[in-house]
Amino acid sequence: MPNSASELETLVAPKQRAWWPWARRALTALFFAGLAWLLYSQARNLDWAQVGKSLAQYTAPKLMLGALLVALSYSLYASFDLIGRRYTRHLLSHRAVLSTAMVSYAFNLNFGALVGGVGFRYRLYSRLGLRTAVITRVLGMSMIGNWIGYTLLLGAIFVGGALELGDQARLGEEALQALGALLLAAAPAYLVLCVVSRRREWIVRGIPIDLPNWRLAALQLAFSLSNWLVIAMIPYLLLDGAVNYSTVLAALLLAAIAGVVTHVPAGLGVIEAVFLAVLKGRVAEAPLLAALLAYRALYYLMPLLLAGVVYLSMEARLRGTARA
Repeated sequence: MPNSASELETLVAPKQRAWWPWARRALTALFFAGLAWLLYSQARNLDWAQVGKSLAQYTAPKLMLGALLVALSYSLYASFDLIGRRYTRHLLSHRAVLSTAMVSYAFNLNFGALVGGVGFRYRLYSRLGLRTAVITRVLGMSMIGNWIGYTLLLGAIFVGGALELGDQARLGEEALQALGALLLAAAPAYLVLCVVSRRREWIVRGIPIDLPNWRLAALQLAFSLSNWLVIAMIPYLLLDGAVNYSTVLAALLLAAIAGVVTHVPAGLGVIEAVFLAVLKGRVAEAPLLAALLAYRALYYLMPLLLAGVVYLSMEARLRGTARA
């Protein structure tokens, strides 16, 4: 017999939750089936020749401006690792930190967090000489930095009523505003916690999080807000002002969380489905799909190719250093 209540809970809990893996698989399968049907129904009635024409209308200056926004976004995201460098006081160069962060981000976007955000960081940082505990804390600082500004922006979208889903939204307007208020409170609560909390170490999903001082926390929030706003500028630019910026931002934020929840690499199909749902009736489908295809090429595929080259060069340089 178990010797304590905790041991009894350990024995009973697995049986109580034995249904959950199957339920999760069923829900995931239903989601993907619905997603596949939505994309199929949209693609079947789409004028692909018009999509091609819309793509051909993008000028070189517009695509170059989009590429500059991509570079700015990747630099902002990599700055979270610079904050982690300052917080942990490790001695890697700024160049090594930025290269590692940008490579991991590109692979994270295209292949998922475990491969990119986690796998590549541990691989490269460990090869560069950082201890596992330090890498974990840098990763934790990056995770918080990335999402703290997201909660503030999405909360503002919900509270301000910038997202108009009409009948597609199952939550009522008041419920969305209540959720928005909670999201709005997350960032200030984090800053206050960094100032007043006596407990500085937390464990979030197995990752140790050490609260930084308020200055570093404010930098995290500033970089995060700037990054999400810059990312939204890319599809807004490609849509050529056909819809207001706040609506594009709302679609991007919803697509981002949908991609995380569904664990679809690169959010393939998920981003398109969310944008189609949010912007339906506001933008013609052909130019919208063209904008999303161009956005994928600029923000996902081109940085992935560059990250592959940078990663191979870093590996070659590290092997050469190890042999020397």
